[in-house]
Amino acid sequence: MSTPFPTPPLARPQLGPAPDARRQLPPRLRAILSLRDLEPAARRVLPRPIFGYLQGGVEDNVTLQANTAAFRQWMFRTQVLVNVSARQQAVQLMGQTYQAPFGIAPMGLCALFAYDGDVAMARAAEAAGIPHVLSGASLTRMERVAEAAPTCGWFQAYIPGEPAHIEGLVDRVEKAGFRTLVVTVDTATLANRENNVRVGFSTPLRPSLRLAMDGLVRPRWLAGTLARTLLTHGMPHFENAGAGRGVPIISRSVVRQFGLRDHLSWEHLALVRRLWRGKLVIKGLVSADDVRRAEQAGADGVILSNHGGRQLDGTLPPLLALPEAARAKGAMALMLDSGVRRGTDVLKALSLGADHVFVGRPMAYAAAIGGQAGVAHAVRLLKDEIHRDMALLGVERLEQLGPERLARVHLPSHSFQGDEP
Repeated sequence: MSTPFPTPPLARPQLGPAPDARRQLPPRLRAILSLRDLEPAARRVLPRPIFGYLQGGVEDNVTLQANTAAFRQWMFRTQVLVNVSARQQAVQLMGQTYQAPFGIAPMGLCALFAYDGDVAMARAAEAAGIPHVLSGASLTRMERVAEAAPTCGWFQAYIPGEPAHIEGLVDRVEKAGFRTLVVTVDTATLANRENNVRVGFSTPLRPSLRLAMDGLVRPRWLAGTLARTLLTHGMPHFENAGAGRGVPIISRSVVRQFGLRDHLSWEHLALVRRLWRGKLVIKGLVSADDVRRAEQAGADGVILSNHGGRQLDGTLPPLLALPEAARAKGAMALMLDSGVRRGTDVLKALSLGADHVFVGRPMAYAAAIGGQAGVAHAVRLLKDEIHRDMALLGVERLEQLGPERLARVHLPSHSFQGDEP
């Protein structure tokens, strides 16, 4: 199948970083040995309201915690004495070759976590040869981000309910140069994010004494992210909600722009499919019936997702919905996000039928800590884990993975207590 993008040549993967590679990292990244190390490091950098918004889920965080716990319900059956010296992890996804079976999930407000956070993530993804999905709730113009990731950039949209607005947005995305459009469909209304209120984060964003005090004790974020953004780009706006520039982040119209989607239906998706000539991906499904419906609607792929535990608390983790969805996907690409933190998580998802996975919060934490270099380090860590894990599992190619590589176990609930989301 042909690809609309130039594909970098496949190279034999490295066996991991050189012994002195860690010493070559910026000091703030040397202690980051896994994606889980990123969260406490980002907590020290970001003001509490900003960090709380990024970290939190909804209501009791049941889904947020279940997403990561779901991966621990599966254990590997390894094979030994297998020649795995030529293993490689490049994958074909919807006609394009990527250099790893994971990408960067869409996340809004990344410019609040790191200066030019969306561009930093896009550039790191492009350099690594993995997909980067720009959020429709981002604060950076899609055209700038598309330039930063010309071969690996995707765009994720919260589609408006009016046909004229849909037409304008789709036309803008195409002109920006994106060839994959991701439509998120699990946001019929704003979620009950009590955690945001508790940490002092509001929508629209309101300057407050709490935010000011937190910024003063975190001068790196205050000077390097907030002040630099205001001086260089002015007040952040939601740049990509429609055909033109959206409202400022402090505008009361934010709720109206992003919160009223309860009238969206499959008919709106059919309109998007008629208008969009590139690859169309539907994100936010956990039901096999919806997966079948997406294929019937002409989607090229779906992303199983519960929005990282940020919409309906108690929603099924995508990993647990994966086996049934794999039987229902037809010819579509089947992808997954929510809870991926380790190379073993990636391999478990692929074994259960996923074609690709996406990682969210850890990449935002990485940008907050080290900008583009931080994201590149996080990507490298995950790629190295997958390379090592493939050897220990006894597979040379990802196509050799399947459900026979896993066993379902039932660990006591206290095994998951204290787990970082």
